[in-house]
Amino acid sequence: MSEEPCTSPNLHGRTALVTGAAGGIGAAVAGALAAAGARVAVLDADRAGLDLLVKRIEEDGGTALALGADVRDSAEVDAAVDLAERALGPLDHLVNAAGVLRTGEVTDYSDADWDLTFAVNATGVFHVSRAVVRRMAARRSGAVVTVASNAAGIPRWNMAAYAASKAAATSFTRTLGLETAQYGIRCNVVAPGSTETPMLTSMYPQGDAAGPSVEGSPATYRPGIPLGKIARPEDIAHAVLFLLSEQASHITLHNLVVDGGAALGA
Repeated sequence: MSEEPCTSPNLHGRTALVTGAAGGIGAAVAGALAAAGARVAVLDADRAGLDLLVKRIEEDGGTALALGADVRDSAEVDAAVDLAERALGPLDHLVNAAGVLRTGEVTDYSDADWDLTFAVNATGVFHVSRAVVRRMAARRSGAVVTVASNAAGIPRWNMAAYAASKAAATSFTRTLGLETAQYGIRCNVVAPGSTETPMLTSMYPQGDAAGPSVEGSPATYRPGIPLGKIARPEDIAHAVLFLLSEQASHITLHNLVVDGGAALGA
């Protein structure tokens, strides 16, 4: 029996919600979903950034809805999810891409930065996932992808809060997938490494983020990137779309690392 040929994900008729969509990886994911035919609800606290994204998607012939909301606030999240489903239809896909980074050694780290990092990167994933998956469970279908980080699995100097929050989000998403598999819902994680985003460049105020990322830092026990380049946001978006698509219909609880080999397979 001949096998069906491999094709690009086709998401026509599907509806998706993407958090952290005003820029970086979230914006790339939203754009890729729209290009694949999905109706996309984009959520972020940065409403101006969302409006620009929606304009670009609509100019390219896609359908998008801006939802100004803070993932730290469960009431705002619930209202945004309700609006998304009323405006675009039942959500088939969720991508948790909202994230913040505050760097510093543990001994100098402030309570405020720790609390903010976990509130967005971990609690925000809980708030949005809970609101969406409750609805998916009633329909007995759906797919969730959380954008975490390769730092969730390896120590990174000056990144204790970020790494710990992403580890929490990773563990949460896999447990969510275990609990909701009975409803036909798949939950997976994409773990990027260094990616060409404002978050990465904020770590290198001298202006060169790619060079130090690729070369690594022996002084802080950080390896470089074997492939010799940092990721583009589109590289991460491709991985997310694959895990959302029917091409990944038998994949759940998985952590797909997209880092050019920086974590050395860890």
